[in-house]
Amino acid sequence: MSQIEVDTILPQSSSTLQLGNAGSTVNVTGTLDGNGLTGLNADNISSGTLADARLSGNVTLLGQSPTYTSISPTAIEPSTTTDVTILGTGFTATTVFEFVNTTGAILKPNTITLNSSSNVTASTNITTTGDYYIRIENDSGLATRSTNADLQVSTAPVFSTAAGTLGTFEKGDAVNVAITASSDSAVDFSVQSGTLPTGLSLGSTQNTVYIAGTESSSITAATTYNFTIRATDQESQTSDRAFSITIDVGITEGMRFS
Repeated sequence: MSQIEVDTILPQSSSTLQLGNAGSTVNVTGTLDGNGLTGLNADNISSGTLADARLSGNVTLLGQSPTYTSISPTAIEPSTTTDVTILGTGFTATTVFEFVNTTGAILKPNTITLNSSSNVTASTNITTTGDYYIRIENDSGLATRSTNADLQVSTAPVFSTAAGTLGTFEKGDAVNVAITASSDSAVDFSVQSGTLPTGLSLGSTQNTVYIAGTESSSITAATTYNFTIRATDQESQTSDRAFSITIDVGITEGMRFS
C-alpha cells in the first residue's frame, strides 16, 4: 500500500473534492478539518449536523446504512419459535436486528445467523400478537426500518369441528353439513385434496363452511368420499383437517333384475 503525505489538498474552483470511491473506506489519522465545509452527505455521518461539523472542525465518516428488502414468512404464531429470513444489504456479524411493534415495543430475535451480507436467519419467539416493523442497525449507528409493519404475529386457524365422518346420507338426499374454524381474523375455506360427493359444494360464511347440495351421483353401492378442508385466515396462515361423507344406496337402488 502506497502512502502520500501532503499538507493541503485543494479542489479546483467550484468543483467537488472526492476522497475514495463509493463503498470504499477513507481513514484519517488525527483531525479531519470541517472548517469551511459547504456540503455533507448526512447518511454518512454518525451524529450532529452540517453546522456542527463546521464549528467543531471534526467530522466522522461512516459506511453506508444497511437496507431492508423483505422478511419471510410474513406471519408467525405467537409463543412459537420460528425461523424467519430477512433480506437486505450491508449485513455483518455485528448488525443488530429488532422487531418493533406498532405500539412501540421493541423485541429482538433469540439468535441471528449471518448467511451472507444480504441474508440472515432470525430465530424468533414473540409472545404478543400484532404487527411489527423490522429495524436494522450496523455497529456504527446507521440504521434503517421497514416502511410497513411486514411481520404479523397471529394465531393460525383452529378447527372446532372434529376430524372424521360428517355423516351418512342416502343417494339423492339433500345434504347440508357445517364445518367451523376460528382465528384472530376472518377464516375462508377450500378443498385442499380429495373429492366431495357429486352434487355437493362449499358455501361459506365467516368462520363456517357448509357442504351442501343434492347428491346426484350414479353410484350403485355405498361410497365413502374422503377430503381435506383447508382453513385460511387473513394473514394467509392455514390449517388442514380431514373429513369424510358416506353416500348409501337404498335397497331398491342396489337391486338388479334379469
